This record gives sequence, structure tokens and C-alpha cells, in this order.
Amino acid sequence: MPVPDALPRVRKKATAAPDTTGRMIAGDCIEVMRSLPAKSVDLIFADPPYNLQLGGDLFRPEGGRVDAVDNDWDRFDSLAAYDKFTRAWLTEARRILKDDGAIWVIGSYHNIFRVGAALQDLDYWILNDIVWRKANPMPNFRGTRFTNAHETLLWCAKSADAKYTFNYRAMKALNDDLQMRSDWVLPICSGAERLKGGDGHKAHPTQKPESLLYRVLLACTKPGDTVLDPFFGTGTTGAVAKRLGRHWIGIEREPDYLEAAAARIAATLPLDESAMETVPDKRSQPRVAFGLLVESGLVPPGTQLTDAKRRWKAAVRADGSLNCGPHEGSIHKVGAGLNKAPSCNGWTYWHIERQGRLVPLDTLRQEHLAGLA
Repeated sequence: MPVPDALPRVRKKATAAPDTTGRMIAGDCIEVMRSLPAKSVDLIFADPPYNLQLGGDLFRPEGGRVDAVDNDWDRFDSLAAYDKFTRAWLTEARRILKDDGAIWVIGSYHNIFRVGAALQDLDYWILNDIVWRKANPMPNFRGTRFTNAHETLLWCAKSADAKYTFNYRAMKALNDDLQMRSDWVLPICSGAERLKGGDGHKAHPTQKPESLLYRVLLACTKPGDTVLDPFFGTGTTGAVAKRLGRHWIGIEREPDYLEAAAARIAATLPLDESAMETVPDKRSQPRVAFGLLVESGLVPPGTQLTDAKRRWKAAVRADGSLNCGPHEGSIHKVGAGLNKAPSCNGWTYWHIERQGRLVPLDTLRQEHLAGLA
């Protein structure tokens, strides 16, 4: 979805990146979100103020001061004031989110439980809490607590029955063909990725690593989807969205952050269109009945099917049902009956012989789908 032209452009000092996929908007996130059309974005990634409530400066053992978060934007007069702010921006986020969209919110122990309560109070449906385990966390210099080595992300839909996007097979492929777990071990933002200001210090104290946003966007969006970040900072969300071929909107009120984000995103190169493709999710593919393969001649009536170990042989009937001794019915029902199991995926259980090799029925199903493309 193209970003609406009616949205105000960022001030001249920090012009939007010179591509047509995204836009930065200068201003307060709540006010700006109120100007956006209802149900207009597919995904929201939010890294709101943590309200850290820090008590004084923190120094390293050698005497150097720790560059902590002490900015005005992270200060609230009370927990009640923070809660009011949280409910206000989450309310607008819910309005502009599509019914089948999703929201991700990241936080620390200082704020994530209050944010989680607000999400549930506003009828969001929590799908997962993800623990981002920092591979290289900052030590606890005072030695008075455990090293704070993780942050929490809450992934929510608008309702329990929302048909949100989840690219399960892409996540499994990303994780060496194992199911992606809810604990992610990723390094913090450092080295060349960490943006620096003119004084050599961090451009933003809580800049998130691109690897974190890459995983979120790859998991929950499709090319062409629109991603909104209401706390844009130095533009990590925009940079990753541009690279992956997603549209994006970034809202930020601090001019220095906008300037850094604009330069960063302008230098980001999108992937080639072919590189953006991921393993297709089977749930998104057209449903194919085994009978269609029989009708098309890919599996003619009378064909003998066998399991991978050649223990059973089943004959294919003209209506797509199987017959194997006392068992008859669908490819799934017969497979389950033979194995005395409550269910069976007949597409992967049954095989057909081709040139001396056993080929699963699922291969023929993919050939049928390819012929329809």
C-alpha cells in the first residue's frame, strides 16, 4: 500500500529518503497517528520510552561514565503519567492497524509489564512474548543485581480470530530448518552499525540492531506491506523495511534523530526482487484435493502407492480414494488406519514410484500447483 500523499513531510533539515517506499514524519506520535487513515497499516513496530527511572550516574570500574538513557523523552512525572501516555498511543495504533494486522512492542522490565497490561485492556490479543537474549550485554558494574541480558517483545493481533501474517516456513528456514523459538540470541547494536553523532557519542542511546527488525519483518509481513514505527529514532525499522521491499512510515519528534535516520536510509540498498522471496507458507497455498491429481492424470486410477519403507501398498480408485486390505478412504484416513494413529498426512506418507525412486505425493501436488501458475 503506498504511503498517503496527504501526510506531512519531514522538515527540510532531514528530508525523506529518496525512494518511494517510505516517509518520515516529524511530530508527536499520538498527534501524527490521529492524522492517519483508519486500518491503513499492516504492522506496527514500537520501541517506546522505557521510563527507566534511573537513580544517578553510573560509572565503569576504570572511572568512565556509562552512556545511559537520560534524555527528556524518557522522563515521566509518575507511573500514572506513563500509563496514560501508553494507553493513548496504543489506542491510536489500534485504530490505524488493519483488522488482520499485528503490533510488536519492545521494552525492558521497567515498562513492559505496564505496556502488556495496557495492550490487554485495549483488547489486543497477545500471540507471543519474545525474549531477545543479548549475546553481548552490558555488565552490571555495581555488582548489585544480575546482569540485565534481555529485553522482551510482545507480539499482538487485534483480536483472537484475526488472520495475521506469520511466515512460519521462512522462520524455520532462517533457523536451519528447526522451528523458530521464542528466545532469540542476537547481539546488541555495536561497531559500524552503531550510529555516532558529531561528538563521537551514540546518536541514539537505544538503537536496536537491524538483525532484530529483520527477523520481525520477515516473520510478519509480505513485500509491499506497510510498516509503521511511531518511535522512529534513527530509523532502524525504515532501513530494514526498505531493504526487504516493505513500505514504511516513521514518526519522530527529535530533529537530530530524523537527520541521522534520513542519511542512514538514503544509503540503504534494497534487495533484488528475487532475493526478497521466501519459502512459501503452505497455509497460503491453494488447497488441493488428491482427487484433482487423479482427474488430471498425474496419478491415474489403479496406481499403486506405498509408504516410504514399502510396508504397505494401496490402490488408487477412480474417485481418489485408496484401498488397502480392510482400510479404504482418503489418503489421510487409510494412512492413519494402517498405523493405528489418530491422524496422518497422506501427502507425505504415501509415495509413488518413478524411475526406480519413491517420490512423495506432495511432490506431485507441487507439480500440479506449478501447472496452474
